[in-house]
Amino acid sequence: MSSMFTQAQVAEFKEAFQIMDHDKDGIISKEDLRATFDMVGKIASEKELDEMVHEASGPINLTQLLGLFGNRMAETGGTDEDEVVVAAFKSFDEDGVIPGEKFRVALMTYGDKFTEKEVNDAFDAMDIDDDGNIDTAALITLLTATTEEEGESWAHKQLINLFI
Repeated sequence: MSSMFTQAQVAEFKEAFQIMDHDKDGIISKEDLRATFDMVGKIASEKELDEMVHEASGPINLTQLLGLFGNRMAETGGTDEDEVVVAAFKSFDEDGVIPGEKFRVALMTYGDKFTEKEVNDAFDAMDIDDDGNIDTAALITLLTATTEEEGESWAHKQLINLFI
């Protein structure tokens, strides 16, 4: 199944798997999923967690995770990068805005960790209101704009790479 992914994609899945495997036992359990949702500030019901765990044909190790994503991509014909960006930022969304400090901490804590300078540079490219919130729709527009529409900025490339 992993042959449908590039080596770089497999490396990204491995990193995501390691982040999700909170107890570091090599298996993503229901408790690991709950902790992952908690980490991004979302509440998942018992039913939702059960459905996610039971979607796999066995324990969710890295190979099983690759299989799940491969099957999902085959069913949907792949994933549009813009859809991935929208889904990633919707996980931070609180009524149309992303709390700036929460987002700042996430950028420096998870995935390909940003330095404080990199985050500051990225934040300079964003519209942030007086309460420190980032307009979700404006951020998604900034990140999904084509070169002709918005120009490809450093923040655009870095944030896309972080969440894809």
